[in-house]
Amino acid sequence: MQLPTYLQIEPVGQCNLRCQMCAIQFRQDGPPFGPPAFMKFDTFTRIIDQFYTLEELHLQGLGEPMMHPQFFDMVTYAANKGIRVTTNSNLTLLNQKRAEKCITSGLNCLHVSIDGATAETYNKIRVGSNFEQVVKNLELVLEKRQKLASETPHIHLVMVIMRQNLHELPDLVKLAHKWSVEQFFVQHLCHDFGESSLPANYQPMRDFVRSQTLLEEDSQKVETYFNEARNLAQNLGVNLRLPRTKPRLHPPGTPGQKRCDWPWRGAYISYQGYAMPCCMVSTPDRINFGNVTEQGVDNTWNSKDYQSFRDKLASDQPPEICRSCSIYSGTF
Repeated sequence: MQLPTYLQIEPVGQCNLRCQMCAIQFRQDGPPFGPPAFMKFDTFTRIIDQFYTLEELHLQGLGEPMMHPQFFDMVTYAANKGIRVTTNSNLTLLNQKRAEKCITSGLNCLHVSIDGATAETYNKIRVGSNFEQVVKNLELVLEKRQKLASETPHIHLVMVIMRQNLHELPDLVKLAHKWSVEQFFVQHLCHDFGESSLPANYQPMRDFVRSQTLLEEDSQKVETYFNEARNLAQNLGVNLRLPRTKPRLHPPGTPGQKRCDWPWRGAYISYQGYAMPCCMVSTPDRINFGNVTEQGVDNTWNSKDYQSFRDKLASDQPPEICRSCSIYSGTF
C-alpha cells in the first residue's frame, strides 16, 4: 500500500497548564515527571525523509508546538522539500521573534485555537492563560504578515465548542471578521473516551467530556446559538464551519473510507515515534502500531496490525476506540 500524502506529527507530547483544555493532568510526559517530551530533530528529519509521497504535514499533538525549541526548524525543513506545512497553536508562547518566524519559516497555515470571546470564559477553559495576551499575539502575527507583505501563513480560527462557551459563539464570529481570518472552524470535543479498555488515568477526561458535550445539551438551545452564528457569518462574510449536532449512521456495508478515511489517507506519529490510527486517539498507550523509528515508515504503514485495523474499520464491527470518536460518528 502506497504511503500517504498527509502526515501529522506530534512535536511536543507534554502538557502544561497554558496548553491544555482543562486542569486535568491525564498524561505524565515531560516535567515534572521526566525529561522534556520533545521529538528529536534528527528523528523528525528521518521520518520526513521516509515519507517520499508527502504533500502536507500538520505539526500538532498534545502539547503546544511552539514549546519545541526547534519547531520552526521543523517547519523550514519540510517546507524546503515542497511540503505544505500547517500547525495548531494557542499562541500563548508567541513573542516578536516567533511571530516573525511564522512568516519567514515557510509555514503555510496557522490554526489558532481560541475557545472563548471573553477573558472570563477563555481563561476558565485555558487554565493559566491570558485572553488579552492571546489576542495581542494574534494581532502581532497579522501585523508581521502585513509588514513582510506575505500571504502566508493563512490564518484559521478553531473553537472547541462546549456547554461552557456556547453562548460566546456569535461573538467569536465577530472577532473572526475583525481579524479577517480565512476560516472559522468550530468543532465538538473530539472523543468521548468511551472505550472499555480506557486506562484509568483517563477517567477524568471521560467525565469532563460527558459534562461539557453539546451532543447531550438541549437541542433547541444549541440551534439558537448556531443559527445566530450562521446569520452573523453570512452578513459579515465569515467562512464559518459548524459541526453536525446528531450522529451520522453507517448502514451495513458502508465502505471503510466513508466511515473514516484517516488510516488510508494519513498517518499520525507521536513525539516518541509511535504510529497511531489518527490524532483523535492522541496517546499511544490507548492504541499504536509500533514505533516507526525502529520498524521504518513503510514497514509500519503496511504492517499486519495496521491493515487489520483498517479491515475492522471497514466492517460493521469497527474498533471500539473508533465508535467513541466524533469523526466516525460524523459530529466533529
